[in-house]
Amino acid sequence: MNMSHQTLVEFINVQKTYDGTELVIKDLNLKIKKGEFLTLLGPSGSGKTTCLMMLAGFETPTHGKVMLGGVELNNVPPHKRGIGMVFQNYALFPHMSVYENLAFPLEVRKFSANAVKTKVKKVLEMVELMQFGSRRPAQLSGGQQQRVALARALVFEPDLVLMDEPLGALDKNLREQMQYEIKHIHENLGMTVVYVTHDQTEALTMSDRIAVFNDGIIKQLAPPNELYEKPENAFVAEFIGENNRFKGTIKETKGSSCLVMVQDNLIGATNVHEQPKGSSVTLSLRPERIILNPKVETEMNIFEAEVLELIYLGDHIRCRMSICKNDDFIVKIPNDHTNNSLNKGDVVTIGWQVTDCRALNAI
Repeated sequence: MNMSHQTLVEFINVQKTYDGTELVIKDLNLKIKKGEFLTLLGPSGSGKTTCLMMLAGFETPTHGKVMLGGVELNNVPPHKRGIGMVFQNYALFPHMSVYENLAFPLEVRKFSANAVKTKVKKVLEMVELMQFGSRRPAQLSGGQQQRVALARALVFEPDLVLMDEPLGALDKNLREQMQYEIKHIHENLGMTVVYVTHDQTEALTMSDRIAVFNDGIIKQLAPPNELYEKPENAFVAEFIGENNRFKGTIKETKGSSCLVMVQDNLIGATNVHEQPKGSSVTLSLRPERIILNPKVETEMNIFEAEVLELIYLGDHIRCRMSICKNDDFIVKIPNDHTNNSLNKGDVVTIGWQVTDCRALNAI
């Protein structure tokens, strides 16, 4: 039997309110597969942490059910759920050594002394902290403390590990290094991870699938590349990655494509939800999909644009242009030898494929 497609966690018609009137979670239905790395991504207050807390048992759904391995969790206390947890503030016991911190979840679960030794050694090796077993948390750096917190969540080999902004307090380089470490540990151990973050790069780097939350609703649930390349709505397009937007009206439709009037210009686009003629839409276009001095092709939008600002960013140049009365149009130009130098004030020809421009809901 193929385990990878089994559902481990399920939210069924879950709602949550704290004050009896405003729903923080609005009718959530979500299945999390065994062994997957699922990230709940969204701005502050979008409901992602509440969702995690209901799974952990620190919050109870106002309505609906949370299931783990086919068992309803609503009345199971947190310590009986067998879930590993890693939070941003580490929550290590300051009076205990690293070794004792890691042994604690095993002793509570009545593992034998031998099993405790073996399992603690295994996770210390995994997070590369073998020589730190006798130290106290205060004698460790932030990154080392976070690795101990991770090891403590994994030491009793839970089926499910919950992580709430676990890398939020770390600096950029350490954060990136820890992202890869967590991803590798997940791949090696195969446990299910539910990860909460508001950092889209982190979500794209680590996840098998991402659930984008806004205002208590999942706006889209998909693998990272699909979310980025094929956003289903203007919120997702805007929240994930950088995005150029135009507001316009559909003038013509033909199958899955359409022509959109923006200011006095017609722009060809993919009509994502087959919206009818006359609909107001938001066009979404990624800055790296725009071509400088394009060869004229039939399936292409071609425009003249004025260069307003150039920012050198090492591997690419971020160029702000004015096009169709939009002065915030961003083009990412790879920093290779083929690009002639651009200057502020230049008027250039730019183009993009119709398939790269998505007509989404008006915002």
